[in-house]
Amino acid sequence: MSEAAPTIRADDCTVPAVQSAPQSKTAAVISMIERAARDPAVDIVKIERLMEMRERIEMKAAEREFNVAMAAAQAEMRPVGADALNPQTKSRYATYAKLDSVLRPIYTRHGFSLSFDEEDSPKAEHIRVLCYVSHIAGFTRTYRKDMPADGKGAKGGDVMTKTHATGAAASYGARYLLKGIFNIAVGEEDKDGNAPAEREEPKFITEEQVMELRELLEATGANESKFKEHIKIEHLSDIYADKFDAAKALISQRGTRRG
Repeated sequence: MSEAAPTIRADDCTVPAVQSAPQSKTAAVISMIERAARDPAVDIVKIERLMEMRERIEMKAAEREFNVAMAAAQAEMRPVGADALNPQTKSRYATYAKLDSVLRPIYTRHGFSLSFDEEDSPKAEHIRVLCYVSHIAGFTRTYRKDMPADGKGAKGGDVMTKTHATGAAASYGARYLLKGIFNIAVGEEDKDGNAPAEREEPKFITEEQVMELRELLEATGANESKFKEHIKIEHLSDIYADKFDAAKALISQRGTRRG
């Protein structure tokens, strides 16, 4: 005489278990819920509770797949090379376009897609930039970054309109989020996943050297704005340290030609 089939209980609903090939724990629970939902003896309230249970189980499974795919994607990512210079901070950084060109082929291959949005920030004169990171398994995680949008410069003065400031804040926020989501390091010495080049961080002239150049410009009667335009810089402090002597020589030559 064969033994009776085992039963599974969920929310006071006893359902005969189907003896079949081994299943994952998640798939087995979902299968049980589906059978219970088809049972006419189960009332609508219990069916709703079972369906909610199924949704929670499926969402947790999707989140696990998201996390596994994120780990796999990050394992393929390497530091991204800086391609732009901030003249105010004298620091190099990777633009959004550079980050996107390196990261998008990797994260899309692992089933991710990104979309951006904004919402009100709890901080005054800030905007909150949102990034929705979705995975093909069905799970989406939201990342947030509050960015100042007051149009103020480093010294506290107004340097841009509110519209311009909002756009700049959104652009900066998207770049910071993209780096943070995938935990990306940025540095001038890297090669975007290839062997790093052995280069030193660029050094710029000191404040004393800036003053020396200004004094030389004044002494020779050279125009500072035209000089900066000629060597394609915004500030004298953007001159590399190893080009200081060449800059002095150029100013002297231009002053001699004026004489």
